[in-house]
Amino acid sequence: MRSTYITAGIIAALVIAWLATGQLRDPIAPPASSVAEANLRNAAMMEERPATRVRISTLHASEQSRVLTLRGRTQNKRSVMVQSQISGLVVDRPIERGDPVKKGDLLCQISVEDRRVRLAESLARAEQAKIDFDGALKLAAQGLQSETAIAESKARLAASRARLKESELALARTHIIAPFDGVVEKSHMEVGQYVAPGSACVTLVDLDPMLLVGQVAENELLSVKVGQIATAKLPEGIHVSGAVTFVAKTAEPGTRTYLVEAHVDNSDSSIPSGVTAQIAIPVESLLAQKISPALLVLSDAGQMGVRTINADNIVEFNSVDILRDEADGIWVTGLSAVAKVIVVGQQLVVAGEKVEATHESINLVGGAKESEHPAL
Repeated sequence: MRSTYITAGIIAALVIAWLATGQLRDPIAPPASSVAEANLRNAAMMEERPATRVRISTLHASEQSRVLTLRGRTQNKRSVMVQSQISGLVVDRPIERGDPVKKGDLLCQISVEDRRVRLAESLARAEQAKIDFDGALKLAAQGLQSETAIAESKARLAASRARLKESELALARTHIIAPFDGVVEKSHMEVGQYVAPGSACVTLVDLDPMLLVGQVAENELLSVKVGQIATAKLPEGIHVSGAVTFVAKTAEPGTRTYLVEAHVDNSDSSIPSGVTAQIAIPVESLLAQKISPALLVLSDAGQMGVRTINADNIVEFNSVDILRDEADGIWVTGLSAVAKVIVVGQQLVVAGEKVEATHESINLVGGAKESEHPAL
């Protein structure tokens, strides 16, 4: 019985001691009555806590081009099916597929047949009509020819000259010639073939200049101007460039995109038509800095940016846009012309926090550290 009392007494003493320790603790602070009071409490806690140590690097902005990238293709400037204007037998075709030709070169020749004889007849009739008209004028000067006779003579002269011109054209059209410099893509006539007016001789393509053809989205249309220099990467690593010559004013119905064309020199016909082209057009100049992609962070609102410090060593969040990416880093816009970017510890701090910063002169995209000293 006595041992039971002793045990109960010990338990009671322990309970009293435990309650006493609770009374001796610091009282729990009541919740803040306003946002201002909460901010003051947070600031006091930050002052009591030692400042986070970070490393920074000072970046200076440089002028960079914003490049609009389009996926397009090469396209020959024009392609024409050269046709016969007369009927007859094909007697010569001196060119083959793939041959380069100059403007005026012979492509196909049609048999002359009786066209040269008709030309000689038309020439003789024209000469006779001229003599008759001159005679009528002399008689009219002597008062021996009427006005009606003179008019008839003049009409016969005009008709004979028209038939002469037709005969000359008929003879000239026996030679089908190239209307421009180009390359023979297809041949349609063969020697010995009888052709009618409108029959195709060859298909001639103009490869110089070559066109770069792409489609631009409507939100980028106003940034593309005629005269801007476009560069393109073709298969097998070929790079070409030329000036933008045309920007469409109406959209393609299905894609709501606008056609853009640029002319590229192709005097040696080395660029084929219809190959894929990665087209780049610099559309504007912006101040930008190159950084490592590892320095990008997200704000509470989900914005992509970079953490920097100001002159008072207070962390600031700067929203940035990626201008372009390269093998050794990315170019971003949105930072000040001279920015102190946190390169080590950016994930450990938040905007508004005061930090202890040390400056390091390094290449943010893989260079070696050169020096380190306390940031000012």
